Amino acid sequence: MTGSEASPAFPSFRLAYVPGVTPTKWVRIWNERLPDVPLTLLQVTATEAFGVLRDGGADAGFVRLPVDDTDLSAIPLYTETTVVVVPKDHVVAAVDEVTTEDLADEVVLHPLDDTLGWERPPGEPAFERPATTADAIDLVAAGIGLLVVPQSLARLHHRKDLTYRPLTDAPESRVALSWPQDATTDLVEDFIGIVRGRTVNSSRGRAKPPEEKKQPQKPKRPHRPAAGKPTARGGRNPKSGGKTGKPRRRS
Repeated sequence: MTGSEASPAFPSFRLAYVPGVTPTKWVRIWNERLPDVPLTLLQVTATEAFGVLRDGGADAGFVRLPVDDTDLSAIPLYTETTVVVVPKDHVVAAVDEVTTEDLADEVVLHPLDDTLGWERPPGEPAFERPATTADAIDLVAAGIGLLVVPQSLARLHHRKDLTYRPLTDAPESRVALSWPQDATTDLVEDFIGIVRGRTVNSSRGRAKPPEEKKQPQKPKRPHRPAAGKPTARGGRNPKSGGKTGKPRRRS
């Protein structure tokens, strides 16, 4: 084994996450349960996430499904609401929700880092596809078109001049925890337990507080009659200094 392959003297845990995911809650629980194992966060794009896991750049990661299950494991966590991002003065902003049919006459941007997985969004296509979701948000603000994204991305790229509304019949994005199948380490199992809501005392959890040692009970002393008191035979306890035997007759 080479020096670069050797296990580090001090263990650590590297967690990747894609834009829109907020790992704060799980990181806080990790720091409470495993204070001696530092957790490092690594933000990656949705397309980079799987390569980072396969190359060993992270021990686990929050990704968007689907996941190639030939070499990666995944636990689905939640499904996001899909929304359409529009300028605040757009007609869509006046309603509570819309359908893809309502966007038929609108220019709908389709960024290259799209996370919804559809081949063609509703509405009219733009002249070219923006490179990123952030670029598409800028185009929406400029009045070039609308954008359909998971709600967490709409919140991430929030602007005062934009708003969003649920799109009821669009594809949805699902977030999952993923890790390499051949690298399911003890620390990965610990993090899986945290994400799944296992308690510290769970039978499948490893990060348990040390149990308190029970103090051995002192053996009970055999009961002895108190000094000077009559015994069952009518005599007195030898420790009292008195005589034992039958009482004398009175003349």
